[in-house]
Amino acid sequence: MKGTLLILIAFVVGIGAGLGVPDGMDFDPAPVTSMVLYGLLFLAGAAVGGDRRVWQSLRQLQPKILLLPAGIIVGSLLGAAAISFLLPITLRDAMAIGAGMGYYSLSSILIAEMRGEMLGALALLSNILRELLTFILAPVLVRLGGKLGPIASGGATVMDTTLPVVIKYSGKEVIVIAFISAVLVTMAVPLLIALIL
Repeated sequence: MKGTLLILIAFVVGIGAGLGVPDGMDFDPAPVTSMVLYGLLFLAGAAVGGDRRVWQSLRQLQPKILLLPAGIIVGSLLGAAAISFLLPITLRDAMAIGAGMGYYSLSSILIAEMRGEMLGALALLSNILRELLTFILAPVLVRLGGKLGPIASGGATVMDTTLPVVIKYSGKEVIVIAFISAVLVTMAVPLLIALIL
């Protein structure tokens, strides 16, 4: 929860800093966001490639484990498509935001670069909200959807920030499943956003 609050504070401080830019001053964050994006992609790849437990666990699990991240991806995209009709954004933009699947840092930068800062900010808020709802609703999700409910809700965040709440309400036996699912979902995020946009 502390990490999410820090992200929200950083976002609000960023809005304040942006409001403080004098009229007429040219402020282009694109060069910095590109460097941050490449750094995030490198770190995500290093985290996946460097954790030997992930590769060992993959060999031990049955192929049906792939149904969970596939369901998360399909459900996220279908949910975003359904809600797009209630929002003043296009179906494509809504699906791109949904393709973030909780990975707010990377998805918001990618979407901002491809579609502008306004949509990037909406992606950031949407994916932070997904993480917050996973924290808050985890016990309800276990009752309604079983032990995999919080994993599906958390999406990419189950690899790090929401993993403690998943363990608390779903049990330690789902750690490997949660981690593998989150790694596969995380790997899909930049590919899906690029394909959609």
